[in-house]
Amino acid sequence: MGAREQIPLRVLDLTDELAFQGARLLVGLGADVLRTDPGGDLDLASRVHWHAGKRWTRVRDQAHLDELAESADIVLESGPTAELRGVHADGSSRWPHAVHVVVTPFGLSGPRRDWRGDDLVLASAGGMTWLGGQPGGQPEPPPRQQAFQVAGAHAALGALLGAVSGTPQLVDVSAQEAVAATLETGAIAWIHAGRFPVRSGGVYEHVAHRIFRAADGYVAGGYSGSARMWTDLLAWMAESGEAEDLTDERYADAAFRWRARSHVDAVVERFAAHRTVAELAEQGRARALPWAEVVPPARLPANPQLRKRDFFVHVTGEGLPEEGVEDVGFPWAARPRPLALEVIREVPSDAPWQHERPRGLLGKRPRGLAGEGRPHGPAGDGRAMALSGVRVLDLSWVLAGPYVTKLLGEHGADIVKIESKHRQDPTRFAPSMHLRPGSDPDDSGYFLNFNRNKRSVALNLRTEDGQRLLRELVPHCDVVVENFSPGVLARWGMDYESLRALNPNVILVSMAGVGNTGPWRKAVTFADTLAAMSGLSSETASPGGAPQGLTFGLGDMVAANAAALGALDLLAQGRGGHVDLSQLEAMAATMGPAVLEPVLTPDSEDPRTAQHPNRSPHAVPHGVYPAAGEDRWIAVAVEDDAQWRSLTKLVDLPGDGGVDTRRAHEDAIDAALASWTSGQDAAELAAELQAAGVPAAVVATGRDLVEKDEQLAARGFYPQLDHPRAGRVRHEGIVVRCSVTPGALTAPAPLLGRHTEDVLGGLLGLCDEDFAALRAAGVLE
Repeated sequence: MGAREQIPLRVLDLTDELAFQGARLLVGLGADVLRTDPGGDLDLASRVHWHAGKRWTRVRDQAHLDELAESADIVLESGPTAELRGVHADGSSRWPHAVHVVVTPFGLSGPRRDWRGDDLVLASAGGMTWLGGQPGGQPEPPPRQQAFQVAGAHAALGALLGAVSGTPQLVDVSAQEAVAATLETGAIAWIHAGRFPVRSGGVYEHVAHRIFRAADGYVAGGYSGSARMWTDLLAWMAESGEAEDLTDERYADAAFRWRARSHVDAVVERFAAHRTVAELAEQGRARALPWAEVVPPARLPANPQLRKRDFFVHVTGEGLPEEGVEDVGFPWAARPRPLALEVIREVPSDAPWQHERPRGLLGKRPRGLAGEGRPHGPAGDGRAMALSGVRVLDLSWVLAGPYVTKLLGEHGADIVKIESKHRQDPTRFAPSMHLRPGSDPDDSGYFLNFNRNKRSVALNLRTEDGQRLLRELVPHCDVVVENFSPGVLARWGMDYESLRALNPNVILVSMAGVGNTGPWRKAVTFADTLAAMSGLSSETASPGGAPQGLTFGLGDMVAANAAALGALDLLAQGRGGHVDLSQLEAMAATMGPAVLEPVLTPDSEDPRTAQHPNRSPHAVPHGVYPAAGEDRWIAVAVEDDAQWRSLTKLVDLPGDGGVDTRRAHEDAIDAALASWTSGQDAAELAAELQAAGVPAAVVATGRDLVEKDEQLAARGFYPQLDHPRAGRVRHEGIVVRCSVTPGALTAPAPLLGRHTEDVLGGLLGLCDEDFAALRAAGVLE
């Protein structure tokens, strides 16, 4: 990849809240982002958060809008299909010269293409809402509009996939599918085991981690992972005589400990209750154990790790205090830190862009080191995928890293996955993560879903020859992805500077929990501890209640989307670089305006209650209501007066009038609506409401998504692959649908070491004698 002049990509931002996060992420990458409105319908904190760093210009008419689109590299558009400005009736783009990314609630095709949805409805339709909340209570989606935010992240990914491919095209992103691809085991447990996770109040199903009450607050932690996680926690508890019976040798057995989890949790809970959150968090870091304080968003700016890494952005401009305000920053330092932004400001319509010309797409993109012969489009029609010709050396494990390489692999990159029985990936080896009883490391359902489209090389990196072979692969790869603890690669002679000596244009994507620098850089983290540190876990508490945490690894996939975006950004620029991604920063970047609200909108009221945890400041009614059947629910969101009038034609509700009038009668409205929905089939009622223009959706379980959702079925979201051990298996599909360079699922997850000889022989020229010697030395296992 050759160097080129770094002119920012021009992005015409036609998004609503459905994809605000996508445009914001592109601002973080240095793009020149131009809107056609200032976001005046948002409160000040929201407008500053979502639109700082952008400019806006007035649009006279359609011809003027077309002129702006013609001068952009990327057009980013979102909203209900009926309100899109750049999509013709036949589904084609009005602006075919650009990468035109369109985010809609349910996609541009399928029987529900015209359905509407806010964050609650889409989180419900995609399966997120089902996973949150207390057993027996209402399902609850993750806080801070995570459905919208993952949709926006995929929009940004689609924009850069188009830029990397050098191909103008329409990119279709369904928010429902973005959510459904972000459930961890939410749907794949049904595929592999005929069951699905249920609401547990934050007790994680596959990992012994949860939120515990401390003496003065709450902490997240647990004892899954390597054997050391248990033995060191046990030693800590035993030091103060609080291990109770857990020192019994029976608990040394991981399988026994898992079966006795409720008792073990109770003992750990008593241990935590006697200590402050500061002691638990500090001792956890000192002992390299994954424990962290559950921090409210208002305290994020005091985090010494985030502060040392200059994570926060300083925003100044009209309407703000003279000294400006601090907001959460971006997942990695694509732009030099500390970063200062201006609030969105108007620019003349005759000179709206920052540079005289657009950057332009790369045209015929320089081929990566993988060369020709990579997979073509899903129909085998000769169309290359966006990342055909790019080779990725995958050193990651568990979820966050493998999710990055899953994303890159499904768009054509050749993923060379390095793994070993000597460093056992829990998703392949741990029985609790196999999903299906009786499966083995080669047909673990969890591993299969997130490692399709990859080639497996068994390499024992505890040996000198293993490390040598790994280094020899680097010149043959464009991207290296790793999520080791800081310092591991350096010990192997594979830190970024060493990699550059082997391959000057290499892209290194590092995914340490809190980053490779800073006072907490050695902290051991799990998804739950990162959620706790980011402020997200704190907001899972209903008013007056305790934080629940999340029961799926949302943070892993949020970080993965950000890391993939970093790799694509450098590929699109045609240069190498180091993406030092902090998973903590990636999660904190999804907190929306939470840090700004206490400063800019301190008087905002929270309408939620313990009985109604899904109420909204902007919509009445807004919630999850019971439907016919056991534990069946429907999400309904009335966002304006027209939708209210449509709803009241179907059901008699009190409080006729505007949103303020409805707010005064909200208890009565919710009670009447729940009475009406409780005797009706959720799917039929959702269809009836949507036909009337009222956003609604089933609160979908994994079974609903895989077997009953006609929209996902029509769009082929759960394609099947033939696996040599598991047979024909469904997988979660591709979210970013590129019209000219389509992605595809081309191969099932590999057996351990299945491609060792193919890769090492093909790239390094090893012969049969070499392989025999390496096997005898235990290098290839």
